Amino acid sequence: MTSKVATPDSDVHITFEDQQKINQFAKHNAKLEDYKDELKVKENELKNLQDAFEELDMVLDDDEMFPFLMGEIFLYQNLEDTKKSLEESRQNIKSDIASIEQTMSSIKTVMSDLKTHLYAKFGNHIKLEADDD
Repeated sequence: MTSKVATPDSDVHITFEDQQKINQFAKHNAKLEDYKDELKVKENELKNLQDAFEELDMVLDDDEMFPFLMGEIFLYQNLEDTKKSLEESRQNIKSDIASIEQTMSSIKTVMSDLKTHLYAKFGNHIKLEADDD
């Protein structure tokens, strides 16, 4: 049974500034993953609201009262008010999604700059790409 001992390359020198950039890249990468998860949740909420809106289109009785979740309570509203509330919620979520996507774009730009600098200096001695399983 043989074991391999990793020996550092003598030609790779990491300065304090380089380490700061590596740390900054890792921090941005973690934030990006959090935003990806948040984006998935918002997109799912938007889909659920769209489904609810489509279900309301099939209702024939305008006098029927519908429960609408607002915060932590349900409010009972007529058809017209429920549709308005759903539309407001959809617009708010669309706005949230646009904001998340804009933030993700700016994070990706910063990460790209850091990646360019770090790969230029370290070449194949550094791995900044995520393993997608």
